[in-house]
Amino acid sequence: MASDSADDAVRDLGAVLDRAPAGAVRGDWTFTTMQAGHASCSGGYQTRDGSLVDSDGPRLDQLEAIVERLGGNAGMPINLVRVRWTRAKLPWQRGKVVLETAFDAALVPRGPSDPVYAAAADARRRFWNAVGSVAPAFAAERGAPNVHGQTKWFQPHRRILQVTVDDTTVLATDGLSTPWAGVTTPENGVECEIVMRLGGAGNPIAADEASVALWSDVLIGVGDLVADGYRVLRDVQTNGAILFCRLAEDCLPMTRMALRMDPRLIEALPFGPVSLIEAVPLREDELPEIDDDPWGAAAALLALRKRAAVRD
Repeated sequence: MASDSADDAVRDLGAVLDRAPAGAVRGDWTFTTMQAGHASCSGGYQTRDGSLVDSDGPRLDQLEAIVERLGGNAGMPINLVRVRWTRAKLPWQRGKVVLETAFDAALVPRGPSDPVYAAAADARRRFWNAVGSVAPAFAAERGAPNVHGQTKWFQPHRRILQVTVDDTTVLATDGLSTPWAGVTTPENGVECEIVMRLGGAGNPIAADEASVALWSDVLIGVGDLVADGYRVLRDVQTNGAILFCRLAEDCLPMTRMALRMDPRLIEALPFGPVSLIEAVPLREDELPEIDDDPWGAAAALLALRKRAAVRD
């Protein structure tokens, strides 16, 4: 893509902005350039009293394209651009465009060597070591890492830990809450980890080697869905429990996976505590015929209460 100088950008911005909608006398826009696959724009045209004027999308697209070309020609790095426009006093005059550029280090995405990744993994490991005995090898690990040392969960660890607690084996995702590489906003991944219990009183799934192999692989698939979904943690918190996905034939007689909140939190992660969600496989005959889509919350809650009654 060809690059523009600041003078080129001011000229091109003026040509676009002078085609202002009726009532607009000034305008103010702030752009962030492409960072970690994301750019943003805020602001717009204003009336004399400061109210925003509706503007069409194509005009905004033109402004963003001009700003993008400007960033490629800067002698100094640019990731923040502010554009101000004032309507000309006379019809044959051009409006006034003021262009300001800056480099904000806080907008630069985290790179693959950022210590935040090791801090996240260490915090999770301390948590599970306090819960039980963590197996030295992963119950499951999948995916070749990219240049950031990441796999499909957008972080370094698409893997399952195996933790022994008395007569129960706990499988736990180890990476959904790792901060994503290439992202600037402080966040702990999808802000949760998924756990599943094998064995123990009233649990229909044994804690044997075959079960660990099967369900750790299933749990990676559940983690993929959570990472690719939209605010799964919020939906589980809001409903108490949800029917999340159907299970493959390998899992029979279990046919559905329910998710419910685990009361514990993993503390001391880089950007705050992280919630635990418990994954509970259910048989079809455990589910009542309650139609409350989209999440089947009532059916999930009733089935989980029946399961708890059997255990107790």
